[in-house]
Amino acid sequence: MPDILLHPHNHLLAALSAEVKQRLATDLKLVFLSQGTVLQGGGQPLTKVYFPAGAIVSLSCQTAGGEGAEISQVGNDGLVGIAAFMADDSGPTVAVVQSAGYAYSVSGQRLRDEAGQHPAMLSLMLRYTHSLMLQTAQMAVCNRHHSIDQQLCRWLLRFDDHRPGQTLSITHEQIANRLGVRRENITRATLKLHKLGVIRCGRSEITVLDRRHLERLSCECYGAIRKANERLLPPPAGRVRWTDQPLTAVTRLADRLEVRA
Repeated sequence: MPDILLHPHNHLLAALSAEVKQRLATDLKLVFLSQGTVLQGGGQPLTKVYFPAGAIVSLSCQTAGGEGAEISQVGNDGLVGIAAFMADDSGPTVAVVQSAGYAYSVSGQRLRDEAGQHPAMLSLMLRYTHSLMLQTAQMAVCNRHHSIDQQLCRWLLRFDDHRPGQTLSITHEQIANRLGVRRENITRATLKLHKLGVIRCGRSEITVLDRRHLERLSCECYGAIRKANERLLPPPAGRVRWTDQPLTAVTRLADRLEVRA
């Protein structure tokens, strides 16, 4: 089986059986996703599925006029392109790389073929789809009933889940577009958190300094989303900290992605 560089692994890939990992190893391609790269949307047919392994991708739905709001953040606990897995090569969802990093790509057809032969893998894909549906529903409620301050806290916590302690390179305008609100409201909300010592704001940068305080300031939606993910999705096989530098060692996919009972 060929060697594949890991940087670091994706939790869904880690949950696959050794047999499936071996069969997929020659088809998974490690790619680097630059910030701002559009993986889905823009009128392009969707044929690939991406398993982030360091990158963070923002999923949003947009109107014909280009207005929209984020429905999910996807990191190494998920995948991008569930529609391609289900043989739907188009749709209203737009996937844009929020934070640069690595991901594994594979054709939706190849993933469908493998899931058709392995019920456990199909069950995993369906559970992930269900978790996305629950997250979308929870965020719709949050956007309707909770303050912008609470929504921002929820959003920052999700980023910190994917990259603990890392600095987020993003503008207030970009956050406002994610949440579907005015930029001025995000500026006021981030300034409040900065004065409280919860985050540090630089020029187009935000760093979470006090996660516990951020959790207290957030609404219950963050906890509901996290509990749903913990219930439906496999836990990390190991705590791997994200790094800006590529791994120097090359190792076998089956060895590094092995899940211990």
